[in-house]
Amino acid sequence: MACAICETRRPRRYCPGVRGDICSLCCGEAREVTVECPLDCEYLRESRLHEKPAVRNPAEFPNRDIQVPEKLLRDNEELLTFLSVTIFHAAMQTPGVIDSDVLEALDGLIRTYRTLESGVYYESRPNNPLAGAIFAAVQSALAEYRSSEQQELGMTKTRDADVLGLLVFLQHFALYRDNGRRRGRAFLDALREFHPAEPEPSGSSPSSVILR
Repeated sequence: MACAICETRRPRRYCPGVRGDICSLCCGEAREVTVECPLDCEYLRESRLHEKPAVRNPAEFPNRDIQVPEKLLRDNEELLTFLSVTIFHAAMQTPGVIDSDVLEALDGLIRTYRTLESGVYYESRPNNPLAGAIFAAVQSALAEYRSSEQQELGMTKTRDADVLGLLVFLQHFALYRDNGRRRGRAFLDALREFHPAEPEPSGSSPSSVILR
């Protein structure tokens, strides 16, 4: 019996991503590169303990002109939690979503909220359907969030500027967590640590090896 990926070496562990036994070398090389790894895979979980984010210069992060002071995060802790939970759940409910899709959704949301600062609303929904699904989920959830505030308080206290700042914070956090792998989900895994577990989406193909 040979590894389900290289078909050469002796398999050492079961890979839920390919639904077969693979060797440890292929596990390390293909993990989140050509294999879509379930977030609860024990070997992925172990690798996270030793994983280092890709080298990035924070000075080169986008939207550096938008200030995200600690006071903004403290004063809007509930809203920040709401946004991150919404993003995480939307991603888990959309088969195939990876960190780059989330980043694309965040970019579209930030562009949209930037237009509100200029007084002209323009929705920058991503063309990528996976990113678009997350974008739509966040927009819908925010509308419901504000509607609930209106019903309970007689007004909405959620400012567009605060939402923009929190979205930029999440974007920079996602970029910081990026592990450089093509199918990487280190940012989503980080959100998973803070929020209730969401089951992996069903309906994927029998093999999760990605060849593109």
